[in-house]
Amino acid sequence: MNLIVHQSIVIHQLKVDAVSNSSVLQIGSAGVIKGLSNLYNTGAFTGPAPEIGKAEVALNAPLVPLPSPTPRS
Repeated sequence: MNLIVHQSIVIHQLKVDAVSNSSVLQIGSAGVIKGLSNLYNTGAFTGPAPEIGKAEVALNAPLVPLPSPTPRS
């Protein structure tokens, strides 16, 4: 099957607030998306981060805030 796509995209302004290591920004159609991850030392750190100790308090809540379930009627 052959698929031909003709597009004309005009972007006057594009603002991206944040990009994480697994973000994909796609404009238009893409035949292939190749992954790329870059790691930069923007804080000018000179050594590894210190290791964390054991947590003193057990977490009883999820790490990702989830909405409260709605009651079914």
